[in-house]
Amino acid sequence: MEQLALFAEAGQSKGLPKEYLEYFPKLIEQFTGQQLLERFIKETPWQQQTRIMYTKEVVTPRLTAWYGDPQAYDYQSLKKNTPLTWTPELLMIKDLVEPLAGVQFNSVLLNYYRDGNDSVAWHSDKEEILGRNPVIASVSFGQVRNFDIRNKQDHKEHYSVKLEHGSFLLMKAGLQENWEHRIAKSTRPMRPRVNLTFRVVK
Repeated sequence: MEQLALFAEAGQSKGLPKEYLEYFPKLIEQFTGQQLLERFIKETPWQQQTRIMYTKEVVTPRLTAWYGDPQAYDYQSLKKNTPLTWTPELLMIKDLVEPLAGVQFNSVLLNYYRDGNDSVAWHSDKEEILGRNPVIASVSFGQVRNFDIRNKQDHKEHYSVKLEHGSFLLMKAGLQENWEHRIAKSTRPMRPRVNLTFRVVK
């Protein structure tokens, strides 16, 4: 019987720089999380974005959707673009993470990783619209995936957090300025995963 890897094997990275990020493994209990995962996959109007890399247009290896307050800007194009309207489920999760983050968020980016081929490359979220030292709240559902971070000045300083089903990762002020992060591709079979990153768009 195939087992969905909802929870990480023992052995999160030691010595995570807690001044930059903090991990909460069970923000949302398993059954509710599974219901939310299935609803997000089925009901979200997913889109596949394209980006210019080295003068070539490439397809982003995951699906995305952008929700938020009407005045929020599109997170990629920097052009005025009315986001999708908050759903009751997203507002419920937003209410859970805001007290932990100490921030009132006005938008959320949903990412759908369909299998191990879907990923996000090394980057930092330093878009002008997020302002200086942004705080980002990340909630994950479904397949455990490794969230890797590395110091921009010294790539030998790196850590990995196994993002479990129903978990919450708080990316604090300063992380985007000093560190890069990624979700790498995997050669192991991977089941679907949906990740929500709550942000303040200026």
